Order: sequence, then C-alpha cells, then structure tokens
Amino acid sequence: MDTTLRPTTAGGTGGTLGTRANASSRLVPTRSSGSVDDTAAATTAASAASAAPLRANGSAAKIASGLQDQVAGAQQALDYLERVSNQLEALKGELTAKLAGTRNGSRLQLEVHARQLAQTLAERKKTGGGSIDNNLNYSTKPATQRFRIRGLDIASIKQSAPLNISFSVGSAGGPQMGVNIEPDQSNQEVARALDRALAPMGVHASLDENGELVFSTPESNWSSVKDSIAVSGRGRVTTEELPANLAPQLWNVGTETGNADALRQSLREVVQALERVHRSQAAASAALQAASAQVSDAATPPPDMTIAIDDFGKVAANTDYESLIALTSALVGVSRDRVLALLGLR
Repeated sequence: MDTTLRPTTAGGTGGTLGTRANASSRLVPTRSSGSVDDTAAATTAASAASAAPLRANGSAAKIASGLQDQVAGAQQALDYLERVSNQLEALKGELTAKLAGTRNGSRLQLEVHARQLAQTLAERKKTGGGSIDNNLNYSTKPATQRFRIRGLDIASIKQSAPLNISFSVGSAGGPQMGVNIEPDQSNQEVARALDRALAPMGVHASLDENGELVFSTPESNWSSVKDSIAVSGRGRVTTEELPANLAPQLWNVGTETGNADALRQSLREVVQALERVHRSQAAASAALQAASAQVSDAATPPPDMTIAIDDFGKVAANTDYESLIALTSALVGVSRDRVLALLGLR
C-alpha cells in the first residue's frame, strides 16, 4: 500500500490524510482551513496507516542481507583457496626438486611446507567459509562429510534382495524410514532408493567414483549422525568417516634421501589437489559474481520509489506553510529503525 497525501474537505473542519491501495507515492501539500488539533489527529492516523510499506521493505532488507552473506562466504572461500593453492605450489616445487636430486630439494624446507599445509587444512572449517569440504571441493551448499556404514554395501544388499531396510537417526531412536530393494535393481537404482529413504533425516546416499556405496551429511550435522544411525534387525551400526585425499601430516619426508615411491605418491596427491583447488576457485568466483549481481539488483529501488523520492525532494525544497505541513504529515511515526531498514536496501 502506498500513501497519498491529498486535501480532503469534511464539514469545513480541516485537511485530513487519506490512504489508498496501489496509489503512486506522490506528496501533495495539504490545505488547512481548520484547527491545528484537527491536523495533528489526521497526521497521527496517517502514520499508523503508512506502516505497511516499511514492513515490506524490511522483508527486502532480509533478502539483501542473505545475499550479502553469500557474497561474504564466497569471498572467504576464495581467500582460503588462494592460501592453499600457494602452499600446494610451494610443496610441488620442493617435492619435484627432491625427486630430481637438485640442490633446492631441502629436507627441512619440505618438512616446513608440509606442516604449514597440514595446519591450513586443519583450519578449513573455521576459515573456509563453510562451503569447502575436506577434499577442497567448493559448493554453494554447506560442506558435507562423507562416510560409510560398516557391512552395508551394494554387494551385500543385492545378495540379500528382495529386502526391506528401515533406518532411524537419533539418540532416542527417531522416526523410521523404510525402503524396498528388489533383485533386478541396478546399483544406481539401489543408491537412489536408499537416498530417498534417508533424505528426510538429513543423510544422503550415492555411489562413489569406484561404484561403492557412500553416505553423506552436512558437516554441521555429522556429530549428531555418526553414532546414532540404526538399521532394522541390526540396531546401532558403525559409521566410518572417509578421510581426506590429501593428508600431508602422514607423509614420510623426514629422511635425507627419502623414499622415492612415497615422494612420488605425495607429489601425485599435491597435483590432484591443485586441480581440485583450481576447479573450486572457478566455482567460487562464479558464485561470487552471481551473488554480487543479485545484491546489486536487490539494492536498486523500484520506479515508484524513485518517483516518490523526486516528489519528496520537490516538496522539501519549498519553505511555505503548506509544504511544511505535507512534510510533517509524511514523517510522523517514522522511527530511526525504519530509516536504517530503508538505507539497508541501497
């Protein structure tokens, strides 16, 4: 609802303020031919009627705030990935030099770089923006923890088919969700059926790159899931967290000569991690640009708002009595919080 200030004559007592839906927001000087008390009463009524548009703008402010959070998260992810990329490049150079036997292949330098990378990876949940998983993959969704359920794999499930499996998640048992597995279902169909059953509990199922069954849940939910999954007929089951592909803290780089095979494996892990980091940087950059564009669009005032601003400016430029009455009528009841909410949209 937009507020229109217009003269209204009622029994010759004075000007009042009227509101009507879908009217353009134009400020019109109110002619007063009655007492000041009449005008004050009318302006008080108008201030109550004008609250709705500011509440609507408050909703837009919340949307803009959510977009700003997305921008901040993507920027934080990019900063973290840049730091990891630089450390991986340094490690790649040290490992290559050591394998080549050049003078630059210092054991001490290699150990220092490996420790630095391990520390940075350990800080991922705090400094990575919440959307980078332990394998350095970026997503606009919260990072997930992948895991397996011991004894629950594609081979054993299909061997026991036809089969009905019920799952529950929660320390008190929680609601149970069941799924039917038929002998003629493919591995992918089995995974999709399990995923549909577990999704309401915040857990998902899929096949990994080797065709094995793997489960996942948001990292923020992992602590409440890992020890509370129950399967019909087996009770609580054991979950096994899948470790990160890159684990520099486990590398054997402490000897002067070093194990050539171990060093080559470490180099392969570094190269593969660099490829994932570069893909994640591209994805985070695209997400940042998209969110920034949405923030810009949300901050652009609609045409009616621009017209209202122009009209208000014209009335404010006049210092005659009628203009002052119109301005006072428009500003009665406008609090500091409402002004800040409007400014937040710009």
